[in-house]
Amino acid sequence: MAISQSKLTNILLTSGMIAGPLYVGISLTEGLTRPGFSFLRHSWSLLANGEWGWVHIALFIVTGLLTIAGAIGVRRVLRGKKGGTWGPRLLGLYGLGLIGAGIFKADPAMGFPLGTAADAHAVSMSGLLHLMIGAIGFIGLIAACFVIARYFKANEDNAWATFSKFTGAFYFLAFMGIAMGSQQTGAILTSVILGFTAAVILGWTWITATLGRLKQL
Repeated sequence: MAISQSKLTNILLTSGMIAGPLYVGISLTEGLTRPGFSFLRHSWSLLANGEWGWVHIALFIVTGLLTIAGAIGVRRVLRGKKGGTWGPRLLGLYGLGLIGAGIFKADPAMGFPLGTAADAHAVSMSGLLHLMIGAIGFIGLIAACFVIARYFKANEDNAWATFSKFTGAFYFLAFMGIAMGSQQTGAILTSVILGFTAAVILGWTWITATLGRLKQL
C-alpha cells in the first residue's frame, strides 16, 4: 500500500529527531564505561578508537543517515518558504559530516585509549580527514541554525528564532574554542572540552526540538 506524502514527511522528521538522543545517549554510556576515558580531557570522537571503537564509528554513520533523512523532511515542510532552500541542505551537510567522521576516525590522543601516550598528538591522514570533514559538518549545522531561524522569524515565532540563533552562536564559539585550545592542558583544556560537549548536546537538542516543531505544521 502506498504511503501518503504527509506520513512520509513525518517519518523523515521523526528519523531526524531520533538521531540526537541516540548519539548523546550512547556516547555518554561509552564515556562512562570505557576504561581511561575522561569527559574532562577527551572529546567524544576519541571513542572511535580501541577495542570498542566500532560502536562509535557505527554511531556516527547511523546518526548521520538519520540526520540526512530529517533534512529531507525539513525540505518537504519548508519548500517554497523562507529558509526552505539552504536550511535543509546545510542540515544535510552536517549529516554527511557525521558519516565522514565515522569513516575517518580521530587519532588516539591524551592517553586514550589505554596505552596511548599522554602527550600523543600525531595526526594521521585519517585523523586529518576526520578534523576537516568534521569541521565542514559543524559549519553546516551552525549555518543551518541561522538560516532556519529566518523561517521562524518570518512566521513571528520569535522564541524559536532566538533559540536557533543562540544555538548557532554558542556552537560557533565552542567550535572555535576547541579548535584553538584542544592542544592545551589543565584548566584551559577542561574548559574547551566541556564547552564543546555542551555545544554538541545543545546542537542535537536543537535538531530534535526543531524537527518536532516542524512536524506540528
